[in-house]
Amino acid sequence: MTDIITDGKMTYEKFISRETVNLDGTHRCSLLCPNCPRQTKFTDFGKKVPGEDLPLKDYDKILKYFGHINFEGQYSDPVHHPKFIEMLKSCYDNKVYATIQHASAAKPVSWYVKAFRANPNAKWRFSIDGLPKDSHKYRINQDGLKLFKVMRKCAHMYRAGQMKIKPQWQYIVFNYNENDIEKCKQMARDIGVYFYVIKSSRWNGNNDPFMPSKKWRL
Repeated sequence: MTDIITDGKMTYEKFISRETVNLDGTHRCSLLCPNCPRQTKFTDFGKKVPGEDLPLKDYDKILKYFGHINFEGQYSDPVHHPKFIEMLKSCYDNKVYATIQHASAAKPVSWYVKAFRANPNAKWRFSIDGLPKDSHKYRINQDGLKLFKVMRKCAHMYRAGQMKIKPQWQYIVFNYNENDIEKCKQMARDIGVYFYVIKSSRWNGNNDPFMPSKKWRL
């Protein structure tokens, strides 16, 4: 995408020709992360999170224009779309690259195996913030132990040649997990996944109960 400055205003010369789109395919998530916009803009005020499941007929239109679908919802978790496996399969059939950012651990392990098989070219990034037993402290309602099991299964299928892209473990640093980074890094090595440490700036002031020490925040 090329930035063009004209008379002090920003325009995008190739906006409509960009190859990647970040897709919120649904409006649902089972987690209650305190600093997520779902909570700070809606549920904290007794409001429902608006939206709907993206119809497949509209999704098929998107596939015609983009070479990379990034399923990284800002207000949802992609696996909550009732047709998500079909969406992954459509990406595979149309040679559209798919990246999945996932945290809710909302499906049975058998469902994930079907999803992995539907698109072996997809890249999965699992959000487990801390030791799996502790990740629910921020990602409220998450079963971190289950999600770790799913991530390990994805890594096993990668080693067996059933998945083409090595899965990733994303780790946002909070005060309860900042001393467990090296331990989790070794766990990632042991099961064969990439490990990414994320420093966040999404804090509710200096009294945010989840904020880590200064060196671990932006």
